[in-house]
Amino acid sequence: MSRVVTVGLGARAYEVVIGPGLIAEAGQRMAPFLKRPRVAVVSDETVWGLHGARLTASLDAAGIAVLPIVIPPGEQTKSFEGLASLTDRLLALELDRGDVLAAFGGGVVGDLTGFAAAIYKRGIDFVQIPTTLLAQVDSSVGGKTAIDTARGKNLVGAFHQPRLVLADLDVLATLPDREMRAGYAEVIKYGLLGDFAFFEWLEVNGAKVLAREPQALSHAVGRSVEMKAEIVAEDETEQGRRALLNLGHTFGHALEAETGYGAALLHGEAVAAGQAIAFRFSAAKGLCETQDAVRAEQAIAAAGLPTRLSDVPGHPFKAAALARHMAQDKKAEGGRLTFILARGLGQACVAKDLDELGVRDFLLGEGAMP
Repeated sequence: MSRVVTVGLGARAYEVVIGPGLIAEAGQRMAPFLKRPRVAVVSDETVWGLHGARLTASLDAAGIAVLPIVIPPGEQTKSFEGLASLTDRLLALELDRGDVLAAFGGGVVGDLTGFAAAIYKRGIDFVQIPTTLLAQVDSSVGGKTAIDTARGKNLVGAFHQPRLVLADLDVLATLPDREMRAGYAEVIKYGLLGDFAFFEWLEVNGAKVLAREPQALSHAVGRSVEMKAEIVAEDETEQGRRALLNLGHTFGHALEAETGYGAALLHGEAVAAGQAIAFRFSAAKGLCETQDAVRAEQAIAAAGLPTRLSDVPGHPFKAAALARHMAQDKKAEGGRLTFILARGLGQACVAKDLDELGVRDFLLGEGAMP
């Protein structure tokens, strides 16, 4: 049984469909958005090898021609070079502004495809078919699209909403356990930032989610998407409340930059460590109780995720280098740092005008080098 969550953006509202067997239904669900019966499907080599035949069969059954564009897996593909290659391949297919792209993969494929859709011939429609837990609960919903640069993650991009999101829970059966844990970091984020009851549920049921127990997985994905949809509908372009979705990301992105955006540290792992660090920083600032930070750390660690700098490959890191990366964060304003911190479990808040020197001192206390 599928569950449908609507992202309420007026005339641009769209549905996020969550449930098993959705790849088999992709053709019939996508057909209403196509002006002619063809779709360019962007996927990476891993996902296409595992699931491409099923998606192709579904689209074929609906009379939709498939134009596959298979790209290398990994965060390094989400770059200017990757974007140039993808847009060139779209042009070679002679797609016009009435055509539709499908992003069939994890967060890298979704971000890259969405950005290409936003700029190709000044914008065409696209559909998200996320195949990782992280993409299903976070990056496929909300229209944030971007690429990375040498100066930081997601610094060049656009807001471009999809027309439809199909989150097939069955594809998670082939997801490596490490990727599953990385996605779970974004699930627990929703409890930590705004739903204490969901956080408590995850404390009890997190192992079931990671084991892909159908009911637990459906609830975890569904509740995460509900929260994301509600926040996006209220604040599409991150002028206010949507910034709370970046809990853990300022510290996490700095760690990703220091480790080179490679396989050593997955995005979700960086976010997990970043959330635990953000809660300890919040406690150090007197915003929340120390026990809240301890409880958040324990829940993250219970999922097998990093919570401290010493858990991250490449440690020890230099406090000054991490702080420099944070200064490039999209939320920084006027040279002052902005963090998403917490007043308690389920109570994230925006903390502006933080001093870089104070952040460095805190990081030194966390085990970073001078």
